[in-house]
Amino acid sequence: MPHEPNRTVAELTGPEQAPKASVFLEVAVLASLAGAVLSGVLFGWIAQEMREGEIMRFDLAGRAWVHQFFSPRMTFVMEALSFIGSWVLAAAFIVSLLIFWKRRWRRGLIWLSISMAGATVLELTLKFAFHRPRPSPFLGVALHSWSFPSGHSLFSFCFYGVLGGLLIHRVKPLLWRIAIWCFAVALVAAIGISRIYLGVHYPSDVLAGYLAAAVWVTAMVALDRVRSARRVRKSVS
Repeated sequence: MPHEPNRTVAELTGPEQAPKASVFLEVAVLASLAGAVLSGVLFGWIAQEMREGEIMRFDLAGRAWVHQFFSPRMTFVMEALSFIGSWVLAAAFIVSLLIFWKRRWRRGLIWLSISMAGATVLELTLKFAFHRPRPSPFLGVALHSWSFPSGHSLFSFCFYGVLGGLLIHRVKPLLWRIAIWCFAVALVAAIGISRIYLGVHYPSDVLAGYLAAAVWVTAMVALDRVRSARRVRKSVS
């Protein structure tokens, strides 16, 4: 049997699994943990202000400011964005899983599955824990589910944000990476604004949804970086 030539760890694991330098990974772990802690602290502050009623002035001012842009055309756009944050998101999630499974992209399949499973648990747990009533809607009938945090904001951050992060690791041109990130950020922000415009959420609900998602996603990134760091240490030992 011929002797197999020595190969680097990156060659053995492939471009998707190739570990980075250990120093970079350690910095990434600390940055991810810091992001999770900061997001958690901000979420806790907003939740406390909401419970004490101190944030209502901000919420009412935010609702009034967004609603000043009311028009039939704007309403159509906002309803479409809200739809993208619910049923389109669910369909895109299923299609993405099928594509990743068919292309055997195990990393993407796992990341999307875990991020959305965690988002579901977070939304149900937090809404039940805080029991905040919905505001009076500007359009349509009142919703009877709890308001805090916004599920559209939470799910759109977890899905479109994670999907964007996965795609930029498969795209080499820097311009394409920037475009993907900008599109993902703009879409997530627009979905949150649509919920305020339609009057079904307070601004603090939307911010809390983003922060809850940020805690979950950055925690996953930190765990992934820890796993990668351990793999690097084993490869060099």
